[in-house]
Amino acid sequence: MEVNTSSPMDEFCGSTFWNSTETWWTTDPDFTPCFEQTVLVWTPCAFYWLFVVFDFYYLKASLDRNIPWNKLNVSKALVNVGLLVLTALDLIMALIKKGGDDQPPLYKLDVWGPIIKFATFLLIFLFIPLNRKYGVQTTGCQFLFWFLLTIFSIPRCRTEVRADRLRQQLLESQQEDLEYAWEEYQYTSFFVFFTFTSIMLILNCFADGMPRQTKYQRGENEIPELSASFLSRITYQWFDKMALKGYRNPLEEKDLWDLRPQDSCSEVMPTFAYHWNQNVRKNYKGRARVEPKAQFSNGNVTFENPHGEKNGRKKGVASIMPPIYKSFGGVFMFGALMKLFTDCLTFAQPQVLSLIISFVEDQDKEKQPEWKGILYSVLLFVLAAAQTFILGQYFHRMFIVGLRIRTALINAIYRKALRISNSTKKESTVGEIVNLMAVDAQRFMELTTYLNMIWSAPLQIGLALFFLWQQLGPSVLAGLAVMIILIPVNGVIASRIKTYQIRQMKYKDERVKLMNEVLSGIKVLKLYAWEPSFEKQVLDIRDKEIATLRSTAYLNASTSFLWSCAPFLVSLVTFATYVLIDENNVLDATKTFVSLSLFNILRFPLTMLPMLITNLVQTQVSVNRINKFLNSEELDPNSVLHDPSKPHPMSIENGEFSWGDEITLRNINIEVRKSSLVALVGTVGSGKSSVVQAFLGEMEKLAGVVNTVGKLAYVPQQAWIQNATVRDNILFGQTYDRKRYNKVIDACALRADIDILSAGDQTEIGEKGINLSGGQKQRISLARAVYSDADLYLLDDPLSAVDAHVGKHIFEEVIGPKGMLARKSRVLVTHGVTFLPQVDSIYVMKAGEISESGTFDQLVKNKGAFADFIIQHLQDGNEEEEELNQIKRQISSTADDPELIGSVEKAIKLARTESLSDSISVTSADSLMGRGNSLRRRAKRQDSHDSVASAASLKKKQEVEGKLIETEKSQTGGVDFAVYKHYIKSVGIFLSVATLVLNFVFQAFQIGSNLWLTKWANDQRVENDTSLRDMYLGVYGAFGFGQVLSYKGSVVIVYLGALIGARKMFVFLLSRIMRAPQSFFDIKPRARILDRLANDIYKLDLVLPELIRVFNSQVFRVLATIVVISLSTPIFLAVIVPIAILYYFAQRFYVATSRQLMRLESVSRSPIYSHFGETVTGASTIRAYNVGDRFIEESDAKVDKNQVCKYPSVIANRWLAIRLEMVGNLIILFASLFAVLGGQTNPGLVGLSVSYALQVTQTLNWLVRMTSDIETNIVSVERIKEYGETKQEAPWELEADKNKPKNWPEEGRVEFQNFQVRYREGLDLVLRGVSFNIKGGEKVGIVGRTGAGKSSLTLALFRIIESAGGRIAIDGVDIATMGLHMLRSRLTIIPQDPVLFSGSLRMNLDPFEVNTDDEIWKALELSHLKLFVKSLAAGLNHEIAEGGENLSVGQRQLVCLARALLRKTKVLVLDEATAAVDLETDDLIQKTIRTEFKECTVLTIAHRLNTILDSDKVIVLDKGQITEFASPTELLDNPKSAFYSMAKDANLV
Repeated sequence: MEVNTSSPMDEFCGSTFWNSTETWWTTDPDFTPCFEQTVLVWTPCAFYWLFVVFDFYYLKASLDRNIPWNKLNVSKALVNVGLLVLTALDLIMALIKKGGDDQPPLYKLDVWGPIIKFATFLLIFLFIPLNRKYGVQTTGCQFLFWFLLTIFSIPRCRTEVRADRLRQQLLESQQEDLEYAWEEYQYTSFFVFFTFTSIMLILNCFADGMPRQTKYQRGENEIPELSASFLSRITYQWFDKMALKGYRNPLEEKDLWDLRPQDSCSEVMPTFAYHWNQNVRKNYKGRARVEPKAQFSNGNVTFENPHGEKNGRKKGVASIMPPIYKSFGGVFMFGALMKLFTDCLTFAQPQVLSLIISFVEDQDKEKQPEWKGILYSVLLFVLAAAQTFILGQYFHRMFIVGLRIRTALINAIYRKALRISNSTKKESTVGEIVNLMAVDAQRFMELTTYLNMIWSAPLQIGLALFFLWQQLGPSVLAGLAVMIILIPVNGVIASRIKTYQIRQMKYKDERVKLMNEVLSGIKVLKLYAWEPSFEKQVLDIRDKEIATLRSTAYLNASTSFLWSCAPFLVSLVTFATYVLIDENNVLDATKTFVSLSLFNILRFPLTMLPMLITNLVQTQVSVNRINKFLNSEELDPNSVLHDPSKPHPMSIENGEFSWGDEITLRNINIEVRKSSLVALVGTVGSGKSSVVQAFLGEMEKLAGVVNTVGKLAYVPQQAWIQNATVRDNILFGQTYDRKRYNKVIDACALRADIDILSAGDQTEIGEKGINLSGGQKQRISLARAVYSDADLYLLDDPLSAVDAHVGKHIFEEVIGPKGMLARKSRVLVTHGVTFLPQVDSIYVMKAGEISESGTFDQLVKNKGAFADFIIQHLQDGNEEEEELNQIKRQISSTADDPELIGSVEKAIKLARTESLSDSISVTSADSLMGRGNSLRRRAKRQDSHDSVASAASLKKKQEVEGKLIETEKSQTGGVDFAVYKHYIKSVGIFLSVATLVLNFVFQAFQIGSNLWLTKWANDQRVENDTSLRDMYLGVYGAFGFGQVLSYKGSVVIVYLGALIGARKMFVFLLSRIMRAPQSFFDIKPRARILDRLANDIYKLDLVLPELIRVFNSQVFRVLATIVVISLSTPIFLAVIVPIAILYYFAQRFYVATSRQLMRLESVSRSPIYSHFGETVTGASTIRAYNVGDRFIEESDAKVDKNQVCKYPSVIANRWLAIRLEMVGNLIILFASLFAVLGGQTNPGLVGLSVSYALQVTQTLNWLVRMTSDIETNIVSVERIKEYGETKQEAPWELEADKNKPKNWPEEGRVEFQNFQVRYREGLDLVLRGVSFNIKGGEKVGIVGRTGAGKSSLTLALFRIIESAGGRIAIDGVDIATMGLHMLRSRLTIIPQDPVLFSGSLRMNLDPFEVNTDDEIWKALELSHLKLFVKSLAAGLNHEIAEGGENLSVGQRQLVCLARALLRKTKVLVLDEATAAVDLETDDLIQKTIRTEFKECTVLTIAHRLNTILDSDKVIVLDKGQITEFASPTELLDNPKSAFYSMAKDANLV
């Protein structure tokens, strides 16, 4: 073959540049020396020069400095110097040894080759000290450069060795002297060069040492990624440690690594804030202020207010999008570049596949050189592997961007929430604001990974169509049409599914709401034996829900069925069109299988696009919501001045204020002198609290001047308590000073409360202070203010929630002239008249204005609004006896007006008659006061087992000190097989097997149709025989039809089976919960039980079926792949075992680690939101104390902590993906290698097996995801099973009950015999051996202090708590021998707190519908409700709101009375309500009971002694034992009896 020397490259080298006979058309391929010395050296160099910008970028972005010299970087420098010397030497030698007269000629290559290499090595050499200085530990570009250079030098090794061997032979054969000096030099120089590059490659596999200076402290627990080498980073090998740890035992929080500094709030926030502030400024014209970078005040970022000053002309809304682009766009664009790369690689695979097929086809005609086949297989593997690594990095980058955007948004929202004005706050509830964070910011994170699909999907579709057109021409359009038609069909189905989902959500909400009511009123349901009625109501709703779910299931089946069969339909239509258009069109193996693999690629973007579009729309909504919030109005920081030149520390001059709409306060002039106490009084709604808010700057100031000088402390009217320990709530971020702390605790009367709490002041307080009484919360809130040691105090009615004597103590010790705050300036809003004489000055508020002001004496003399206020107040009768007298004295001494004194006395008298005694409760606080019995308070009776008496026994129960409620177990480790068994049983064995069989059939049909295709493609006769062709097409269609049916069947069965299972498990769970004893509900928080009934059931309904469906189809797909490959190349089975083992290990390691990481992540996520919710509620307190910065830091720390858990779980996914895809890539490699080498002559089969192998990576990946998801969600089954195994109360009905007479008990005799009872196992006895007899028809009153065991007595009678010894008999029958419902339905109780359920009034009176309307109206008449019900439009069907909110408390009490009248059994228990009922209602109830229940035995638990003075007997209980049992007259005659002293306290004797 004549070489054409004229090509410029040939001249450059002085030899041939490219020779195809030598390189391609040969069994022994080799490159020409010229090609080896130019292209194979310059490609890596060009690559490096092209991408060196990244190295510069990393230098700039690095947060660290100064890596010390160490073995690694010194070796790198030395080897690099060696290479530089070597290349310089090459150039010098070339100039010496060539171009002379008797020397070989000097070519351009000899000069330029070394120069290019030298320049590149020099550049790399420069980076060694630079990377050291800027703390860059590893660089990808250099690693890749050395990698490429080493790989590309290998062909030249072979060439050089061969040439050397040839020279030796020539020297031996020909004796005369040949001159080989230059060649010998090149040989040596090249191998030295090759050794050095290989060493550099190895050195670049490791990362450099740790930098000495780092911007952030690098702890023990630092994430290994920071100092991992490039190789370790792309393979995620640095994560192995954690995977191993998680596999050995469940990960805990301490095992997690610290966050990467780049992702922490302190790095992300300044960048975002800087761009946000720029964006805000751009939106305002006429603003001169320009700020350099985001302001940093001690590490705090300031955000500008986009709402602007009132005057700034506004251009538009500042959006979060531009700052997001600017802050995070760089990483995103880099990711997009990677995505573009992988998309191109995806399409290279079918091209290589067509090469492999044609290689096998040509094998038939003539023997092909084997190396080509091997080359193709390796090429396929390399493409797949490159795609794997790049895609891994792409997803990793995208997740990081997502996480950073979420961090930025959460923090921006948090900082904004601390500053929003009240009008903004009114527009949305706390829940909605928290949702911005929980839902909307989260949405961004989920979107980022897919965002690039916007351009990538159309690109993929376009490329696929282009390549398909090359294969099949215009008939592609037919297939495309099918795909496009399927999209709207899917859309229609999706919208139907949506309507069903909305309906299902509605039912779910109804069901959960009803369950919530049932659980909150469970005690009442048990007392009335009403559980069956409510169980039925819940199940009715559930059945509707199941029906909706069933319809959804059919639709879901249709969509998934459409998508799974779409590829088949498309290929069927396309191939049919192709062969039918033109006689000459013949399907051969290449066309068939390349098209099939292209169709498979097409499937993904087509599925993604519709999903992406809906996601984008949702995100757009989120963006708008966040924008609206971030642009909303903020409080004006300048509304309160801090001018020290003003005479008084707090003052308002001519103030006008509003809450955002109409003016609330006008003409306000107040001054608070230094160290004085100013009181604000007035009726409800007169604007007292608003004045306090005006001082705080919370209101909108319309006119006037507000001035405060000094540090503020504020006690809000509704105490704001954080979810932290008692001590943390009081310290509120200040240091702990024991002496001062103890002084504060005593002054605020908290000592006794803290002693009761299980872990003292280290007790954790639930959200919103759920485990404290109102008074305790208020006192803690006050203690916080006192401890903060401020200069100015704003106290907004701190004494309203505490009892009178405690209030007095606090006033004397804290607020008053002798209290702890005597030297401070104080403003006190109060309702109590008692303290007013001790105040320096009083301002009286009326309708938003100050009607008068002055001292107490001046105001009483004025006879104005203040005097009215006092009289009004006295009539309310909230004051204690001696205080009434004190006020009377005070007024008499001041006012000489007899008329005023007269009206005061009248008011006092009225108050006395009303204040029927509530003297039966003496609390720890009294003894604290050292006044014993003389002081009384109207205690709201708590359930006795929460009370002081049994506090001691509660203490024992709290093993976990200070923890409120038994903590939820976070499941660790794997899920037992028993759980799966339980689930399969619930679904039903038949259906479980049926799905598997149908899936199997489906895959069989699919493989069948593909094998049929290969047969068709290989059949040469089809070209001439159209009938044969039609036969092939027909059978292919038939196979398709089989697939369609079997698939649809398998999907429908999965959904329906799962629904059957979910229904069974719900019924089971509900019935077990309904039958659980009362103690179960005492220790399990309601929210947790509801979570089982809502969340876990939701997972059974919707999440699990979907997962199981995908899991099934993927398992069978993997099996199908193995079968197909083994069919075409049986030797493949040998490789399956090691690959399967690899896969198994990757999967086990991943599932164990990932599952635990997910759990940790969800546990660490909720504190972000609850802390945020808390902040929004307490924003005014936080601002008043000026601790906003501390709260921002706390929030940042919580976000960072969540990232600490989130980041490893993102990495775990990538770690797994890389490993699994490499397993998949190995399958591709072996499938294609065996196909090529195994002498397989059937091109169709080869095409089939390789195209199956190409899909396997994705399938394997999905499979592991599904396994992990199923394990995560099957936990719901485990939790339901666990609740189903709780202890149950005694049976509701017994056979023996049926023999008892209809009207048992006939007499109503009740006897207690040495009866003992405790609330729960392990607690002390609450009744200790009580014995007494009550004859039928007797009226008995039961009295005793709080915690004496009065309620326990009634609960025991109803067997809500079971006896621990002794017995109770009614009419001589031991109640322990009967069914619970038999017993409870024959007793009647009017409970202390009236519980009503949402539903009709009729349902609330008679849930089983056994009474006639007349009976119900009669009961309503007797309970004095008839007129009220008659006045309602719906009458008996009047809808009652949840908890009976739309009736007054008194009316609710009367409804309970009506219930009792309807049942009218022989024994009535009356648990008397204290605070609920006003006196009239009380009289009505007493009257009705006396007349209607004449014949019955009535047990009354009394709080007002006058109600039981006319009873037959009185039982006095103390500490669980009976101390007195006799008639009231008898007891009153004996002055030593406890009953007598109670009556005396109540002024009844």
